[in-house]
Amino acid sequence: MKELLGRYGELLREVDRWFDGCIQRHGDQIACHRGCSACCRGLFDITVLDALYLRSGIDALPEAVQHSLRMKATERLASLSACNPSFVEPWILNRIPEKDWEALMPEEDETPCLLLAEDGSCLVYEQRPMTCRLNGIPLLDTSGEALMDEWCTLNFMGIDVAQLEDLRHPFLDLFAQELLLFRELTRRLLGEAVNELDTFIPAAVVLDAGMVSALRRK
Repeated sequence: MKELLGRYGELLREVDRWFDGCIQRHGDQIACHRGCSACCRGLFDITVLDALYLRSGIDALPEAVQHSLRMKATERLASLSACNPSFVEPWILNRIPEKDWEALMPEEDETPCLLLAEDGSCLVYEQRPMTCRLNGIPLLDTSGEALMDEWCTLNFMGIDVAQLEDLRHPFLDLFAQELLLFRELTRRLLGEAVNELDTFIPAAVVLDAGMVSALRRK
């Protein structure tokens, strides 16, 4: 498991290098900076692969901080289970109908991410999920395909980003590699490869591989 998570970490660092390169070339058009937490609000789905990688960072925090996070996560998960009684340990979103996901993560939710420190920085910045690393600036594949039609409104204001070829990155290939790692993870934990297994950051605080393995079909 450690080796697989290490390979995923390398893939995540590739995203970081792309993002850093974009800042170097277009820093005057990018407001994102470490400590900015405007996007770190509400809930959003992350993969179980992200959750377990995130957990590796949480486990390295001081015990007092871990305890505080577990308390906050348990409280948040209880409120989510109250909202949808089917959303229970191990808190896998795919076990409930997708039409019910929106009620668990409404767009108007401005609750700060529980992994934010008082200064707005992320407590586990090096292990943050893929979504967190991709958020903020346009995602353009090297083919020219736009993979996301929204980004931070403070970035690239009034600019046709489609013309900025140096923003492009082989994202389709990167996502294919992510899927291969995810399928390998689920094959090890569940005995079969699946393409989707999603949860929330509060669940990642208390989730472990054993809980996921409990989903294995008998």
